[in-house]
Amino acid sequence: MTKKQPIKAIKKRKSDLLSRRPHRSFRKTLRRDYKRSLKLPGYFAFSKHVRQTLWVNRKTFILLAIVYALITVLMVGIASQDNYTTVVNTLKSTSGDMFNGFWGNLGSAGLLSLTAITGGLSTSLTDSQQIYAGLIVLLTWLTTVWLLRNILAGHKVKLRDGLYNAGSPILPTFLVALLAIVQLLPLALALIAYGAAVSTGLLNNGVEAMLFWVADGLLALLSVYWLSSTFFALIIVTLPGMYPYQAIKTAGDLVVGRRLRLLLRFSWMALGILIVWGLVLIPTIIFDSWLKNIWSAVNWLPIVPVVLLALSALTIVWVSSYTYLLYRKVIADEASPA
Repeated sequence: MTKKQPIKAIKKRKSDLLSRRPHRSFRKTLRRDYKRSLKLPGYFAFSKHVRQTLWVNRKTFILLAIVYALITVLMVGIASQDNYTTVVNTLKSTSGDMFNGFWGNLGSAGLLSLTAITGGLSTSLTDSQQIYAGLIVLLTWLTTVWLLRNILAGHKVKLRDGLYNAGSPILPTFLVALLAIVQLLPLALALIAYGAAVSTGLLNNGVEAMLFWVADGLLALLSVYWLSSTFFALIIVTLPGMYPYQAIKTAGDLVVGRRLRLLLRFSWMALGILIVWGLVLIPTIIFDSWLKNIWSAVNWLPIVPVVLLALSALTIVWVSSYTYLLYRKVIADEASPA
């Protein structure tokens, strides 16, 4: 191979990329150049479609969620009941009469739910437990995608088939997941900067606070922008013979001219998950408090941690299914990238 051949290959790759992408740095893109069709059902209609697809095959996917939960308990553990009890006692001792009555109990349950959702009840995981947790999530993602792909192809499959066969692309999937973690770094920097701004009182100053929010928001938006295509890359890389770089490139082509509409779909998915978690967790916390107030012998019973584990398992299956079915809708529209 001559010295000019690698240079020609790089130039060809660049020209191919530019031919597929209508946007240019520091140059306004005309609407005629980036407008691209994307026929999707409405937000409620698509969520209903995902729910119906899972419900028709509910036995398989409920078993998958149970398997995920059991492996998580064995390899990682669940949220600590002691941590939950400590948070409850701290809230009672510091709130005074603030959370008395029905609305007070509801507010207290809401705060405890927010603490649980943000991971305030979890114990510190060791390095090995974090690796196990990541692998379990990846395998659940791969199994869900494998099952849905074969179900939509008209094949009759069992959970056993998915568990045995879905793990073959785990290495390329892991590499794409590493890219997603790298793409989260701007968001992590934004959160660190926010913590520093709160501790130093920067947000109390008008102009400085405005500039901070602009910079912080741009960092968070950068991560969201990148991840909008990486979610699809995690689906595409599961195709037989697909390489990580090719999956990332193909996913980028799919979202060109559609990124904002897809981000709205993912935002809708996140909002729905948040609402469901609140509707399940808040009554669970109220029931847990009521039961242990009248029967102290069951104070050891980890009702809330078990519900958290069940919600986590169902959420991973739902997110995987929602993303895969959205991907199927996107590839059904064969509009050119630019």
